[in-house]
Amino acid sequence: MMILSARELCATLLDTVADRSVLIGYSRLGYRLRHRSWAPGPPPGALAGRTALVTGASSGLGQATAEGLARLGARVILLVRNEERGLRAREEIRRAVPESEVDVELCDIADLSAVDGCAARLTTRHPVLDVMVHNAGVLPAQRSESAQGHELTLATHVLGPLRLTERLRPALAGSRDARVLWMSSGGMYTQPITEDLEFRESRYRGAVAYSRTKRLQVAFAGLLARRYAPDGIGVHSLHPGWADTPGVADSLPGFHRVIGPLLRTPAEGADTAVWLAATSPAPESGRFWHDRRQRPTHYLPGQHDDPARLQRVWARCAHTAGLDDR
Repeated sequence: MMILSARELCATLLDTVADRSVLIGYSRLGYRLRHRSWAPGPPPGALAGRTALVTGASSGLGQATAEGLARLGARVILLVRNEERGLRAREEIRRAVPESEVDVELCDIADLSAVDGCAARLTTRHPVLDVMVHNAGVLPAQRSESAQGHELTLATHVLGPLRLTERLRPALAGSRDARVLWMSSGGMYTQPITEDLEFRESRYRGAVAYSRTKRLQVAFAGLLARRYAPDGIGVHSLHPGWADTPGVADSLPGFHRVIGPLLRTPAEGADTAVWLAATSPAPESGRFWHDRRQRPTHYLPGQHDDPARLQRVWARCAHTAGLDDR
């Protein structure tokens, strides 16, 4: 049994209190409190010769994650919806990391047909994929639908990413240590698993839809970890805390105005994703992380997802996303 020193015990206690307080743990205060006690991170070149794909990489957390991976030597693919913004992000990353190799791939992750075409192109160009970061996100004010008629946050956060991961499974399996990361949100603590996935039975609220699908990302990470374990593919979910990104400013202007001084930089929010992608040895698959530490998947002790409901929701999402029943 590992015995903690008094200093380590105090740091652990402060970390837990900060995490449960939310305001401290999710803000830049929590990041600054914790990072002083971290062991050295992955060294320069930790991802040399490896290829990483980041969705929603044209700004904010996605761009910061891509830049962090590039700094560690990875060849980075920015998967974006808008070519102009993607090219701008690529140039900004190249200026920050002059030796970096950065590609741009166009794809609307919410459009399942577009995902198929994107996966086919990526498989041809990159037969081996080492890191996949599902970061693309939306928070619409009104209910809207994807090209296939699915509620947009569900399609963007769950269905499209599931399909893309499955289509790229052979490329991930070709890696010596593939890692799939789901960029969730602390907001997922506010919502349980629900079977009203498309908001057919309840009044639509964008923040609720966002948090529900972020809850699914965390719950599904455990199921996907088991699914992909035979191929040596690790699956991890995490949340970045409160970061100052264009998405937050546009979708939650009131929150951004009030909490602004406490928001993390995009690089601070992306830190755990970069760490999970490159740290050695590989973290345990299927876990939920924040600030380089495993976190509980429910806010209160004793809370849990109903297993039968989770399996029903998983079956529906997996079928809709085109996953087979293996």
